[in-house]
Amino acid sequence: MYVAVKGGERAIDNAHAWLAEERRGDPSVPELSIAQIREQMTLAVNRVMAEGSLYDPDLAALAIKQARGDLIEAIFLIRAYRTTLPRLGNSRPVETTAMACDRRISATFKDLPGGQILGPTFDYTHRLLDFKLAAEGEPPQDAPQRPPEAGDVPHVTGFLNREGLIEEAPADDTPPPDLTREPLELPAERALRLQALARGDEGFVLSMAYSTQRGYGRNHAFVGELRIGAVSVEMDIPELGFAIEIGDITLTECETVNQFTGSKTEPPQFTRGYGLVFGQTERKAISMALVDRALRWEELGEDFTGAPAQDAEFVLSHADNIQATGFLEHIKLPHYVDFQSELELVRKLRREVAERAEAANTSRQEAAE
Repeated sequence: MYVAVKGGERAIDNAHAWLAEERRGDPSVPELSIAQIREQMTLAVNRVMAEGSLYDPDLAALAIKQARGDLIEAIFLIRAYRTTLPRLGNSRPVETTAMACDRRISATFKDLPGGQILGPTFDYTHRLLDFKLAAEGEPPQDAPQRPPEAGDVPHVTGFLNREGLIEEAPADDTPPPDLTREPLELPAERALRLQALARGDEGFVLSMAYSTQRGYGRNHAFVGELRIGAVSVEMDIPELGFAIEIGDITLTECETVNQFTGSKTEPPQFTRGYGLVFGQTERKAISMALVDRALRWEELGEDFTGAPAQDAEFVLSHADNIQATGFLEHIKLPHYVDFQSELELVRKLRREVAERAEAANTSRQEAAE
């Protein structure tokens, strides 16, 4: 017989205490500091900020520590905290042309004005474990040479724009909807889709992007430009009558150059995909640009091939890892009443099947006699 598990507040309190003990680990090992996580696990911190929709490296590091390294749990903590913050105003759109680039590469043009900046990347490393990192201390190293500060760094797609070889980004001053304050509604305009992809789960968006490259969507893409760097955030102050700079944030921006389109009245030209994410998150930004382009099939007059990445409802409804986690993990919570009702139903059905089988067997015996 099925017996329901019994518990209460004491069991929950004990579970919390045990969780805190497991989070701390062996007390003889020095505890991780927030600064250590922030400075040495920057890519994890960047992902938590991006998918948590809150740019604060210290809070992201704290969330990672509290979540024992579970990044989705850390993202959940950041989103929950974000809901408690007041909305003081809106910043101006950031100017990525003025980005102080740490990394800037293009797969379409070799000779960029300002040059290609490889920056800090795993792209050119051998995927071999570096056992020197397991040593107690690392020898001091000379600081790498950072790219010199420069003026505006034009986007590669601007060069194609001059000849009309790529579609122009539509000029639209309409304030976009805020996905952090309003629920997702379908059909979704591109601005809303980009918000959902920017805070969507990196693994899911990566899988959708990969599917388009394997033929499940019209997406033969080149990385026109990938850039990572700091941009200034400005905010209009009504009392002053002008905008002031309130800080800098690090962003990753990707623009893809995709297969061309055209019509009887319009000459062929390349199309665009776009991704913009907090921090150094280039895999996410590239994936976002690929999925963005796949979702634009209708506005570009293309055929819907049935590919998952072309289906906005499918992509946007399943990209959010917090929603997915909540729905997935709720099934481990108590469902005793539901299960008992289904258990009784299965038992009843089994009794009916057994009774019919017994009746049929009795009929065959009587017929044989």
